[in-house]
Amino acid sequence: MATFPVTKRGAEKLKTELQHLKTVERPAIIQAIAEARAQGDLSENAEYDAAKDRQGFIEGRIAEIEGKLSAAQVIDPSALDAEGKVVFGATVDLEDEDSGEQVSYQIVGEDEADLKLGLINVSSPIARALIGKEEGDVAEVQAPGGVRRWEIVAVRYE
Repeated sequence: MATFPVTKRGAEKLKTELQHLKTVERPAIIQAIAEARAQGDLSENAEYDAAKDRQGFIEGRIAEIEGKLSAAQVIDPSALDAEGKVVFGATVDLEDEDSGEQVSYQIVGEDEADLKLGLINVSSPIARALIGKEEGDVAEVQAPGGVRRWEIVAVRYE
């Protein structure tokens, strides 16, 4: 089975979700199914059908998270020593060469990505353009509006 990178924070987030699904969601749905069964005829019982659908979703998500955690390669960005290069887990401060706009992104795994929080997927075009570069380098990113050039202002491992 192939491994995939995840930050320490991302792994903790998955573990927390898994714990919640197993200790809160699963027992609640089992109770809902029992209550729906008690109402009698299951062939016309919408509550029973909805509860069974929800149970299928919860069990599928539990299996998905367990699979991801078993294949995860947990990386602690603060323990990295990449000699100033942009690698998975690094936080990169960028400046757009045309507009002067400054942004900061951390390169994370697929499940952790959230652009609003400055967390970008390692397989995104901008992350792929940044990987391997260092402070002072310029990364060219193919964006919907054309090529954008970003200068790497700083690389941090936090």
